[in-house]
Amino acid sequence: MTNIQIFRDLHHGNEPLLVGNVWNVQSAKVYEKLGYKALATSSSAVAHSLGYEDGEEMSFDEYFYMAERILKSVHIPVSVDLEAGYGNTTDEIVSNISKLSAAGAVGINIEDSIVVDGKRRLLSQDEIYEKFRPVISKLKDNAVEIFINFRTDPFLMGIENPVEETLQRIRIFEELGVDGIFVPCITDEEDIKTIVNATETPINVMCMPELPDFETLKTLNVKRISSGSFLNGYIYDRLEDAGREVVAKQSFSPIFIS
Repeated sequence: MTNIQIFRDLHHGNEPLLVGNVWNVQSAKVYEKLGYKALATSSSAVAHSLGYEDGEEMSFDEYFYMAERILKSVHIPVSVDLEAGYGNTTDEIVSNISKLSAAGAVGINIEDSIVVDGKRRLLSQDEIYEKFRPVISKLKDNAVEIFINFRTDPFLMGIENPVEETLQRIRIFEELGVDGIFVPCITDEEDIKTIVNATETPINVMCMPELPDFETLKTLNVKRISSGSFLNGYIYDRLEDAGREVVAKQSFSPIFIS
């Protein structure tokens, strides 16, 4: 069985797929060692590691280099967070996805918001369809096999009536024929239940302080759980704490205390 077949099956099992979100080879190897079944890059964490802000500030070539290094370092399936596609045209986006697929990526995340001049904007429903229908159609024409996990951002952006807006967008994603739907920042159990029950497409949620525990998410029939860039932030907060202790104590002893 190929990695992409394994990855697809992991979205339809009895247990939610807990994805390890990675930003370099070291983080990818840690998750693989821990027994995670699949990985996905965090574009935000990769961008920060290269000195950029999130929102496609890094070039696709820079991102591809990091993704390729990760893909070559592990044996488990890896999906790549492609943000809004890293391209202004259908051909550019299809080329990027095709290049990732050829390098071994089993999936992509693509999203319905864009960052312009540092400000995130939610694409309209018409814009989603007009932008991504030809992309998905051309991928099929070119026989590019890849799991498309479509991120929708009404909850992330805190708009009014995010449940209703998400439900309307789900209908578009179903028409486009995507493989998964990612709803970051949704945390209320009733909201999650409403979204999950509205579609047969696997629903992906993301780490948040108020997110229910994994057993509850399983009961709600969530199929994929992501951590986003939060563990990256957690690690570097601990690094800052350790560095501060070294300076305060004028000794490296703090980093050797378990």
